[in-house]
Amino acid sequence: MEAVTRRFRGSGRRHNRRHRLKRAALLSLAALALAGCGTGGLAEENADTSQGKLLFKQRCGGCHTLREAGTQGSTGNPAGGPNLDQAFAGPKREGFEESTIREAVRDQINFPTPPMPEDLVEGANADAVAAYVATVAADPEAKVALPAGAGGNDPKLLFESNCGSCHVLADAGTSGTIGPNLDQAKPSLQRAITQITNGGGGMPPFKGQLTQAQIRALAQYLVRVTGQG
Repeated sequence: MEAVTRRFRGSGRRHNRRHRLKRAALLSLAALALAGCGTGGLAEENADTSQGKLLFKQRCGGCHTLREAGTQGSTGNPAGGPNLDQAFAGPKREGFEESTIREAVRDQINFPTPPMPEDLVEGANADAVAAYVATVAADPEAKVALPAGAGGNDPKLLFESNCGSCHVLADAGTSGTIGPNLDQAKPSLQRAITQITNGGGGMPPFKGQLTQAQIRALAQYLVRVTGQG
């Protein structure tokens, strides 16, 4: 009987320890989301996830992997940020509310940790990105359509989605400072194709992420808008 009691107590202690760890993880994520340091309010619950997807591809995809967005910025990129599917897989398995994850993302946008730049998106746009990431991260079934008229094969959009967070390019209105200023670099067509395809110098390769046609269209766009065409 005493041995059974010891086993029961041991099982109870292990259960209580797991419960405490789970609760601590939840409190940590909630603290990140809600402590705020003056965030000025919670992220908008009814934010536009379609717009959030477009903005994420334009402003965040160059540094973050997110399956639903088709971005792989965490792969082979020394300056890249977390793989967001991996980052939120644990919290979603533990049953964290989507609203808690949304607030965690919104708070990180408000108070970024370097090398993540400040002021990537603000206000309603930041709410939209946070809502989009919270909806789709670590969900293999999630699907969000881009806004009507947002052409996924447009070379300017391709640049904004995949390159803008790391490069300055006046025509695209991007101001990333991790990679070269392309208005100054003025790459040739072949150099642009090779660099986009194979990466190098801290830049991830886009072979396998973009089609050959998309890579050529993107390279031609760069040559044209930087005055080389």
